[in-house]
Amino acid sequence: MTDHLFERAAIIGPGLIGSSLSRALRKAGVVKSLVAYDKNPATSARAKEIGVVDEAATDFAGAVSKADLIVIAAPVGAIGEIASAVNDHAQSGALIIDVGSVKGAVAEAAAQLREDISFVPCHPVAGTEQSGPDAGFAELFDDRWCIITPLDRPDEAYKTAINKAKTLWERIGAHVEFMDPAHHDLALAVTSHLPHLIAFTLVGAADDVESVAQAEVVKYSAGGFRDFTRIAASDPIMWRDVFLKNREAVLEVLGRFSEELAVMQRAIRWGDGEALEKAFTRGRSLRRAIVDAGQETAEPNFGRDKDGQ
Repeated sequence: MTDHLFERAAIIGPGLIGSSLSRALRKAGVVKSLVAYDKNPATSARAKEIGVVDEAATDFAGAVSKADLIVIAAPVGAIGEIASAVNDHAQSGALIIDVGSVKGAVAEAAAQLREDISFVPCHPVAGTEQSGPDAGFAELFDDRWCIITPLDRPDEAYKTAINKAKTLWERIGAHVEFMDPAHHDLALAVTSHLPHLIAFTLVGAADDVESVAQAEVVKYSAGGFRDFTRIAASDPIMWRDVFLKNREAVLEVLGRFSEELAVMQRAIRWGDGEALEKAFTRGRSLRRAIVDAGQETAEPNFGRDKDGQ
């Protein structure tokens, strides 16, 4: 496909998501040229070195001033500051999108921008525990969902920007869903944020059990614990910001989880096998629904090679 949707895209933060998006945009012919900027010059230089972008900008203004697409692929805690800088340097008519997993805070920052530029908050629900430009791959968004949480702006220019953002994600293989920012943050607190918090906590608890040596934890890790360590290997700065920016929704869901955990604790304590079986059956049904929806495969040892790594 050669009909470029954008002439020049600026990738602010060419890490896993930023570099994957850059690769996908290039592969699908969505943009004509790509430039990367990162607060760590070595990161953007690496993105250029491996061919993720055409240019590594050394200053922010130089990266965004000529771009008609600006992608903010930084931790959500930094998006407000970056959006303010975009507001100072972006050309009129530019489309700005982000890729953060918290949308309420992003929508607040986006609402402060000039009216002649359009910030359309986006969340591609895709990723791995890896980070950096080398970790990205163009197929990351294939058959994944991208949730768009547009601002409440009635002008035609913004409506056009929303359609361009939708087309962008569809061109690189994603499915698009529109959602209110507050609802998005609650939904993701259930499906993503709480599971990560549990993984971080469980791995930390295992490390704190003094009677079990760390070597034993590593050597005898069964599949369940091993999968938790994969999740817990995610970028700590990114997840720090997620929990700080989505604290209300996370605390709401964490409260519900604590209640469910108390029920399970009581069932185990009193030998209530019926309650345990009922809970486990519900979990199994949900797993089947996820597989049936194409969001996972039922193959054994998914995500590992033949040796179980």
